Amino acid sequence: MWRRPVADIQGANCPIPFRDSDRVTIAHGGGGQLTQELIRELFLPAFGEAAAAATPTDSAVVRIGDERVAFTTDSYVVRPLFFPGGDIGKLAVHGTVNDLAVAGARPLALSTAFILEEGLEMEVLNRVAASMGEAAIEACVQLITGDTKVVDAGLADGMYVTTAGIGVVPAGVDIRPNRVVPGDKVVLSGPIGLHGTAVLSVREGLEFGTDLQSDCAPLNGLVSSMLDTCPDVHMMRDLTRGGLAAGLCEIAETASVGIHYEESAVPVPPEVDAACGFLGLDPVHVANEGRLVAFVSSTDADAVLDTMRSHELGAEAVIIGEVTADDRAIVVAKTSLGAHRIVDLPLGEQLPRIC
Repeated sequence: MWRRPVADIQGANCPIPFRDSDRVTIAHGGGGQLTQELIRELFLPAFGEAAAAATPTDSAVVRIGDERVAFTTDSYVVRPLFFPGGDIGKLAVHGTVNDLAVAGARPLALSTAFILEEGLEMEVLNRVAASMGEAAIEACVQLITGDTKVVDAGLADGMYVTTAGIGVVPAGVDIRPNRVVPGDKVVLSGPIGLHGTAVLSVREGLEFGTDLQSDCAPLNGLVSSMLDTCPDVHMMRDLTRGGLAAGLCEIAETASVGIHYEESAVPVPPEVDAACGFLGLDPVHVANEGRLVAFVSSTDADAVLDTMRSHELGAEAVIIGEVTADDRAIVVAKTSLGAHRIVDLPLGEQLPRIC
């Protein structure tokens, strides 16, 4: 285990005790229906009272002293380790930063843990470590502690990476599913499906006649701009495993609201559409690593949209739908033909090992 002092994060070299009255929430990383059932039916009952206040969010938020601190953790098992637009190290940093950002937090510091397979070339490890350092600088966070373990050859696809992160939630920001209400607009930050199809293209050696690139990017700058414009954003979610469909379905269920959106309003790059058509996939189920969905009141929606479009990572942001009091816990898509279809969580991961 290696670590650096946390004085410049906490303001002191000693832990701040939790108050008995502080409310703790447990975060999870999304996914398909089986993942949700595993959380509900196994982990939460096993954790008992320790998970009594659990909510399905990207980061847990807990009050420490006078501060609200967001905390998240995630593991990355992407195959291959390097893919167009990124690698497992960049993915790990940006993924954790994004989980903090969509909770409204200003990301501060990350931990890193590596599970290394015996025989892994040092050149590969050096490339990944350097990529993580560059990604952390880009996202304005520090890598302050970590760990390494080695397992037998053939047990780790080269390496797995686990990261955890902390950030501070500014006063006045309150982002959580239960704040989503009928009338809210659903804002998508940009085109979907690029990460999942980019990873799959190199893993399976598929050629789609175009250069697919992952959208892997840190969203904290975009989120900060959004909150500067409208501190009262109700909910945000980054669209990783399970894609747009999983994000909307989980929010609809947790908030007990209906979500209606226009399929034609969702930007899908032509190369993603072609790849998904070839593979029999729905782009709304394909993972992203640089996209978010936000829920804001109708009065704030246009201002938030304008702010997002002024940022590089939100240049193609669009309002795709709204929240309704009907169809509670259900997501409904209006097709280009005017029909309506229910959008469900996928039973499992359509594209495994992509993050």
